[in-house]
Amino acid sequence: MAKHKKRKLQNAPKKSSKPAMKATPQKPSKPPKLAPTIPFQAEDRILLVGEGDFSFAKSIVEEHGCCDVTATCFDSQTELFEKYQPQGEEHVKYLEDEGQTVLYGVDARKLDNNKSLKKGALFEVILFNFPHVGGKSTDVNRQVRFNQELLVSFFRAATPLLSPTGTIVVTLFEGEPYTLWNIRDLGRHTGLEVVRSFKFQAEAYPGYSHSRTLGNIEGGGGWKGEDRDSRSYVFRKKGGGDLQAGTGAEVHAKRKRSGGDESSDEDD
Repeated sequence: MAKHKKRKLQNAPKKSSKPAMKATPQKPSKPPKLAPTIPFQAEDRILLVGEGDFSFAKSIVEEHGCCDVTATCFDSQTELFEKYQPQGEEHVKYLEDEGQTVLYGVDARKLDNNKSLKKGALFEVILFNFPHVGGKSTDVNRQVRFNQELLVSFFRAATPLLSPTGTIVVTLFEGEPYTLWNIRDLGRHTGLEVVRSFKFQAEAYPGYSHSRTLGNIEGGGGWKGEDRDSRSYVFRKKGGGDLQAGTGAEVHAKRKRSGGDESSDEDD
């Protein structure tokens, strides 16, 4: 036994005289990025309100295959093409060539009085990205109130155009002063209820860029709205549609939403 033990020791690898290298600390791996939530389906009849240069409208047609889109803006055609030159006219031409509808001079607060919108079928999705009245006041409280009034009027005007199981989607920047608008309460005040909210990911819409109300800024300006943290809020008529128990995700009687609806990013 002793000889056997001695041979084992003689054959054992010699310890290195070099100092042991310290293990490099591993950086914590980033959690996988959640798939973006897309709050519409390609076949939905969609109304876009308050478009700027129509880059969002172009993206949902070109990249998401939407085939029944009515895209509207507050500006007249002349104002639009002057403010967003040259991309505004290019985007409009693309949409019209694809058989989509573009309407000018549409007030988000008076959608239900617009003859062009009233004469068609009801919409499955009405979407308003980054509503804002513009710089009406430098007083924060007044500015908040003006934007709250805009949203309340929009909700009331949009509801008659919405199908029984349809949804209204509003996207806002996160943080103050936008959180002061209390958008959930504004919806409830007008007979709507929040189905869910989720992080708006601009990269899900290739070609989309946030457009300022004032139009293009020479040199591009100091920030890009599409890079800011934003959240989309999905509303429906109270008592309309069905909810899948326990998930907080809206499930329509005729179709189920897809594209990350059950991600942990959602918040009821």
